[in-house]
Amino acid sequence: MVMMAVLLTSMPVYAAAPGDNNKPVNATNIEIVKKVTLKGPAAKGGKTAAFAAAGTLGDPLPSGGKKYAIVIGINDYYGDSSDLQYCVNDANLVASVLTNTYHFDTVDTVTDKSATYGGIKGKILALAAQVSVKDEVVFFFSGHGAKGKAADYDNNNIDQSIVVNNDANTGFAFIWDGELVKWFSGYPTNRIIFVFDSCLAGGMAVLRTDGRVVCMGSTINSMSLEGSQWDDHGQFTYYFAKQGMEQGLADTYDNLPRVSDVTVEEAFDYASTNCKNQTPTIADGFTNDLLP
Repeated sequence: MVMMAVLLTSMPVYAAAPGDNNKPVNATNIEIVKKVTLKGPAAKGGKTAAFAAAGTLGDPLPSGGKKYAIVIGINDYYGDSSDLQYCVNDANLVASVLTNTYHFDTVDTVTDKSATYGGIKGKILALAAQVSVKDEVVFFFSGHGAKGKAADYDNNNIDQSIVVNNDANTGFAFIWDGELVKWFSGYPTNRIIFVFDSCLAGGMAVLRTDGRVVCMGSTINSMSLEGSQWDDHGQFTYYFAKQGMEQGLADTYDNLPRVSDVTVEEAFDYASTNCKNQTPTIADGFTNDLLP
């Protein structure tokens, strides 16, 4: 049985002044739920079952549309006790798959101490000003998750977040679900794919709206795993992006006469079938299946 690792953070959380839009929001009762690193023999895959895929392609990228991505992986957190081993590998893998398999126009990869609250927020808002209604966007994160009560523009009693580094690299920072909802609300396109390989990722389902797909490596209350048995990756990312997309093992339906025709839903189904001791979840607002 794999136990969930929880770190109760004793570090002070920045108390944002009213109207301070450049600092993290106020939050209390924060618990960082650490992704668990395991060792073991090489994992097997190959099974798949239909959960999310309809087997029918939805609307393709409009003519003239471009594809952009922000890809984040954090191994190096403040101090030593919270470091991970394979999240940067996850980010590099996803960046490679988006570039070489799905031919994205721009992939912005952010890792370790560069993955700060202000840096990530700035990239999200800058991209919002760049994309058009025709374009497609991917946002990927691999790292720790957290929960707490945050003043993040919603009325949730418990909020979930991704854990990043603070701008001074002197501690943790938290990007809450409600903040992501607000930052992405300014995008002119709803053709957005969110992927979270972190604990408590299921809370990010609030990002779902028409045209968006949110793939989460865990439920709102559970953990995410990484390890050498998954080729030095997170378990969900390994099955979703490595085997599912890059190797094409998730290709259940013959959508197009080419290798790179694995849809988001097919990749999720493959990962969901093959992940052990963690439960991926999806919130799909795209009609039929989305081919990145």
